[in-house]
Amino acid sequence: MVITDYFKKFIHNSQSSGILLILCVAVSLLIANSSLGPAFQNLLDKKIGTEMFQLNYPISIWINDGLMAIFFLLVGLEIKREIVEGELSSLKNASLPIVAAVGGMVVPALIYFLFNTGTEYANGWAIPMATDIAFSLAIISLLGKGVPLSLKIFLTALAIVDDLGAIMVIAIFYTDQIQWNYMGLSALMVALLVALNFFNVKKHIFYLIPGVLLWYFMHHSGIHATIAGVLLAFTIPTNVSTTEISPLEKLEQQLHLPVSFLIMPLFALANTNITFKAGMVDGLFSSLGYGIVLGLFLGKLIGINLFSYIFIKLKISSLPDKSTWPQMLGTGLLAGIGFTMSIFIALLSFKGHPEIQDEAKFAILMASLISGISGYLILKNFRKKTVDQD
Repeated sequence: MVITDYFKKFIHNSQSSGILLILCVAVSLLIANSSLGPAFQNLLDKKIGTEMFQLNYPISIWINDGLMAIFFLLVGLEIKREIVEGELSSLKNASLPIVAAVGGMVVPALIYFLFNTGTEYANGWAIPMATDIAFSLAIISLLGKGVPLSLKIFLTALAIVDDLGAIMVIAIFYTDQIQWNYMGLSALMVALLVALNFFNVKKHIFYLIPGVLLWYFMHHSGIHATIAGVLLAFTIPTNVSTTEISPLEKLEQQLHLPVSFLIMPLFALANTNITFKAGMVDGLFSSLGYGIVLGLFLGKLIGINLFSYIFIKLKISSLPDKSTWPQMLGTGLLAGIGFTMSIFIALLSFKGHPEIQDEAKFAILMASLISGISGYLILKNFRKKTVDQD
């Protein structure tokens, strides 16, 4: 199995950024539950921008709709690269992470639906579908060489497919009323970007300027503006050469640091801003709490491993090289860390209901914590056994 330098850098960055994310989560929770809490919330609610172009929004919106579009641009670049030259480039390599990701989306959504159908929480069915790449890879990377590299590749590819699924869900199910005039302008920008790709234009600036306009038009169209990042990513030129660095790979390299060490930490600071209140723990034992916690913790574990087992038994796929089923169970638990994307979907699901958003974020936090610790302990325990046998 060929491992690219980009993938090795990605794992390294994910470990570092995951640790930073954990610190930002802790800092955000401390601020929210201290005397600084109201001032911090006022800062997030402060509007900046210009009314002239209808771009006067609170700082929290700029983070969630603006900066997160850059996060989705990076995710889109990673997805395209994996499809063209990476783990998703052939059916044999791609089949297991793809089918595992599908299982890891369907089963959690079904668990949430069973608990919340017909309730005020029903719109949050997609919350437990997501896997956080940075957190999950940070934890599995802490185990070092005790975990096969193929398992890390599997988890990364699974999380990338998972992100693509979450992006499609956001675009289809979490879109407000569509403004068709802005949709037309968005389509025009996409056509321009496709034409630039067709004529093999390689300079990033010729893509980024229409990309900014695409974000603006899409933001006003009603479709969530972060989707613009993915559409832009899929038009950036790439190649399968191992000697020539493509425009896509250059942009991916340039975005890793700001996304990993600025945008995602800012997202964590702004959106883990949960003020603990009396009865919040009780919310974990509501239908919302059950749907999120069991969806992420059990749904991911069952869905990923059940679908993987079926395809492996049918000899369509095979286990990652030098890995075992106990390690697959641990990996399935790590995939239950749904922090970034799950919180993002929760904000969209319960827009205008901050109390429900806080309950959902708290449940996501607890589910991610339980999944991360459980997955780490299982993988660490198996690693010890492997080392002892060696």
